[in-house]
Amino acid sequence: MALPEAWSIKSRAHQCALTEVKFKDQEEFYTAIFPDPESSGYLRMDFSLGAWNERPEELSKPFSFWKSTYEPPITEDKVEVVTKESAEDLLSRLIEEDQEHTENARYILAVMLERKKLLKETDKQQTPNGILRIYEHRKSGEVYIILDPNIPLDQVEHVQKEVSELLDGDTKAEEEEEAEVELTQDETELEAEVEINSEHEEE
Repeated sequence: MALPEAWSIKSRAHQCALTEVKFKDQEEFYTAIFPDPESSGYLRMDFSLGAWNERPEELSKPFSFWKSTYEPPITEDKVEVVTKESAEDLLSRLIEEDQEHTENARYILAVMLERKKLLKETDKQQTPNGILRIYEHRKSGEVYIILDPNIPLDQVEHVQKEVSELLDGDTKAEEEEEAEVELTQDETELEAEVEINSEHEEE
């Protein structure tokens, strides 16, 4: 089922949530995800190391947290590979729309982007609705919360085709063949990744 908890992608803050002191380049800090008391969703907060150790009691039990290194926003002075941008944009849109029938596609896209070193999995949490995998964008610090749909291996190829069709719909005609070839090349490794995740959960 679709996530009942509303979640929109949140970028890293540029200052500490408690002290409001701006982070410096390469400064280590903590990112934490808390249940939002005003909704059924989640709230992201970023803390300096000192503030993390001195945070108030009501912020003592985050749903998930991890340590990161701050990097100032990068100006768009480099052209990225179109298929990678399309995959990121597609994942962002599907998360925002949060439709049940796109859960498998969201998970496959997240795995693809993780393998391309664009996302990193920072944590996973067991919830009544299944395992939530938490990914962070390596450059922007955006957080993606993805429900692991535990896709059967015999359905992985079908989901990959679905993702390919979605990417084709978001790119120009001359880019479609490139996206399809890339997905085909990734097929074996994606199946292995899904299988590894499944085996870990069985353990």
